[in-house]
Amino acid sequence: MSQQYPQEPGYGPPQQPGWGTPQQQPTQWGAPHQQQPGWGAPSPPPPKKNSTGKIVGIGCAGVVALFVIIGIFSAALGGGSDDSSSKGSTASSEATTEDSGTGDDKTAEAEQEEPTEEAPPESPVKVTAKKTAFTKSILADGSNYTSVLVTIANNGDEQVDVNPLYFTITDTDGTKHTAELAADENQIDTVDLAPGENVSGTITGKGKFTAKYVTYTDGLLGDSLRADVP
Repeated sequence: MSQQYPQEPGYGPPQQPGWGTPQQQPTQWGAPHQQQPGWGAPSPPPPKKNSTGKIVGIGCAGVVALFVIIGIFSAALGGGSDDSSSKGSTASSEATTEDSGTGDDKTAEAEQEEPTEEAPPESPVKVTAKKTAFTKSILADGSNYTSVLVTIANNGDEQVDVNPLYFTITDTDGTKHTAELAADENQIDTVDLAPGENVSGTITGKGKFTAKYVTYTDGLLGDSLRADVP
């Protein structure tokens, strides 16, 4: 029987881990024993992230987007109203132009439809007059007279009667003077003018005045012809 002696440290084969009793971790004196993760109590949850910044950022972005949308709608509505106004003004101007054109056309048509007045046929008798000096006859009562030289031409196909009593003189004041017979030596004769003939002579009025025109009445009750005295 052999006697076993205790082995000194460093003698004999070292024991490998897993053989015999498990090796324990050295513990510090005075420090609490900490459990390793996976052993015993669960690990503490991660800290919560603060979401306040995200909410503020999302709110600002939403406000900006809202203003952008409002601006786009305002521009679209403004452009539509401008287009409508321009179209309305264009239509109004076209309608005004059409109305004015229609009115002008109607006026032109009315002027064309109105019957034109035909010029009166030219008289076959032509009368002309001009100023002349008074030539006193032996039958004149003094020299307070005014004479006008007239010419009668028959351009028609019928005979024309000429007589000093068929004439009157109107002065510049509008006063009409009848002929004074035999006062002027050159008084127009009483004749019958055949077609193509003419006669000249003076017509004399009582007093001193400025003659404006001479009026000849064919046969006293016939047509009247006027000749200005230049």
